[in-house]
Amino acid sequence: MTALAALVALGVVVYPTSWHISRGLITVAHEGGHALVALLTRRKLQGIRLHSDTSGVTLTRGRPTGPGMIFTAAAGYVAPSLLGLGAAWLAAAGYITLLLWTVLLLLACMLLMIRNLFGVVSLLTIGGAVFALTWLAKPDIQAIGAQLAAWFLLFGGIRPILELRRKRRQGRAPESDADQLARLTPFPGGFFVFLFLLVSAGALVVGAYLLTPWDLLGRLS
Repeated sequence: MTALAALVALGVVVYPTSWHISRGLITVAHEGGHALVALLTRRKLQGIRLHSDTSGVTLTRGRPTGPGMIFTAAAGYVAPSLLGLGAAWLAAAGYITLLLWTVLLLLACMLLMIRNLFGVVSLLTIGGAVFALTWLAKPDIQAIGAQLAAWFLLFGGIRPILELRRKRRQGRAPESDADQLARLTPFPGGFFVFLFLLVSAGALVVGAYLLTPWDLLGRLS
């Protein structure tokens, strides 16, 4: 089941049409990462907007420089992969119900800060699907859904970073998170793209290890 879930999630991320449809889920995690770290660093969270082109923006207020702004800007691109790693840990440990209710809680908190209609509809749709999985699906179906979600976040967290790298080389992302971080720190934007990729790749490796049924493989060998 794990291998099949991984292949399905990878196919969704790699195939252009399915990626265009599902990329908004990664945007939700991305903007949620900005919002969460902004609150943790005591910045004022003004709102979140999600757009139909799968882009988004999180507006915060506070010092324009300093650690709070740096951590907030750095959180977006690594958030999907780190959430995927957390989901992988919970799924591998068998805490499927806890995982699903945690997702619902995070979506509900995020919904309070959404400032546009498309964002509201998006979160209600995602939340409705998760709620239906929680209440209507059998435990084995819930487990499959949890693994699919974990693999999708782990794979899907990497592709936007590669897209960002390409856009920056073409000069089409002057206001990206990496470029904002370059203005806030002594390091160039390319350094942060590499850092995003390193964190996301590391999360994928660890998440894959957690989701692999080593005991079953040992018995088969």
